[in-house]
Amino acid sequence: MDEALLRSLTPGVIAILVRRGADFTAAEDAVQDALVEAVRLGAADASPAPSDGRTPVRDLKAWLVTVAWRRFLDAERAATARRRREAAVDEEPAPGPVPGADDTLRLYFLCAHPSLTPSSAVALTLRAVGGLTTRQIAEAYLVPEATMAQRISRAKRTVSGVRFDQPGDVATVLRVLYLVFNEGYSGDVDLAAEAIRLTRQLAAAIDHPEVAGLLALMLLHHARRAARTAPDGSLVPLAEQDRAAWDTAAIAEGVGILQAALARDRLGEFQAQAAIAALHADARTAEETDWVQIVEWYDELLRFTDSPVVRLNRAVAVGEADGARAGLAALAGLDPSLPRYAAVAAYLHERDGDLATAARLYVEAARKAPDLAERDHLTRQAARLNARR
Repeated sequence: MDEALLRSLTPGVIAILVRRGADFTAAEDAVQDALVEAVRLGAADASPAPSDGRTPVRDLKAWLVTVAWRRFLDAERAATARRRREAAVDEEPAPGPVPGADDTLRLYFLCAHPSLTPSSAVALTLRAVGGLTTRQIAEAYLVPEATMAQRISRAKRTVSGVRFDQPGDVATVLRVLYLVFNEGYSGDVDLAAEAIRLTRQLAAAIDHPEVAGLLALMLLHHARRAARTAPDGSLVPLAEQDRAAWDTAAIAEGVGILQAALARDRLGEFQAQAAIAALHADARTAEETDWVQIVEWYDELLRFTDSPVVRLNRAVAVGEADGARAGLAALAGLDPSLPRYAAVAAYLHERDGDLATAARLYVEAARKAPDLAERDHLTRQAARLNARR
């Protein structure tokens, strides 16, 4: 072993490592490791062909640089991993409950600021955090897009000079999550799964029957999602859906959550809606749907929200439970400009046997449809009735 040769090469190898970015001490340590490896392997032997069959080292300095640099990198990786482990121990939270909300859910609460009206807080949160467009929010609120744009602008101005250290109330956050889910479930922005995720976190963090009711409602609706459209993208009405394609695990979970919430006897809007969804999910066939009980739940729901959309849906249920004429009577007091009013009226007139009026209303509903799939579905309904006349 030519130790003198190794010693003479050491300063130059250290200098190369330093130029590559190693500090001097780390370079010295790496070169010493390389020298030990050279001695172990006999890399500095003068013999051009070692007797043990190893390939002789033709450029000893280059060999030392390569081995030393590898040792340096290995040492750096080990040091970095050690620092990460130490930092993880230092930052490890004290034993206790794990927080149930991530930053996204916290933003929902902060945007639902007490300085805002509930409607403005919902609109601002949907726009700023939920990622919905002004048009989508306006459609959810049944107002013109320009009106919603002004509402969001006012909300931004209101909170521009306030401190975000007072989170909003649970009811406003639930309303936001509900609207985000609805847009993700039926619109062109898929936010349903995210809304369910956040509502799960909220349910884990807050013992509130309406939070549980909303989670149950989302799960029950989401369970039917795969059956809502045909392979060609066309809509499949609830009565015609393949119930074998429904997610039975999600239905069971939703029903279980709902039953636990209802047992607390603190009924609210979302629990009532979830009860209606559960009755649909419980029916083995469309014909077995308990429409009488669904109407009763809609009556309960109207105690919490006298929404025209709820009244519209109730008219359909009344039509199924008590006949088309009763459904049309329930529809009579509603504004015909209400979204999907024409579609509901068309369905009830068809069930009442007035095919001409039903076909005309299906065409009108198709013109007002919010998306292509719904427009195509309503157009096909009109064509079907026209072909029978």
